[in-house]
Amino acid sequence: HTCMTLRGVKKPGAKTITSAVLGGFRKDPRTRSEAMSLIQG
Repeated sequence: HTCMTLRGVKKPGAKTITSAVLGGFRKDPRTRSEAMSLIQG
């Protein structure tokens, strides 16, 4: 990603995680927290 290059990340295999919160997940922190818990395992 260009954003990684601009920040100076040069280590091979480096990872960047991008997220977006929309709809009910944005409006209700409890819903967002529950969803993130399920995603993270």
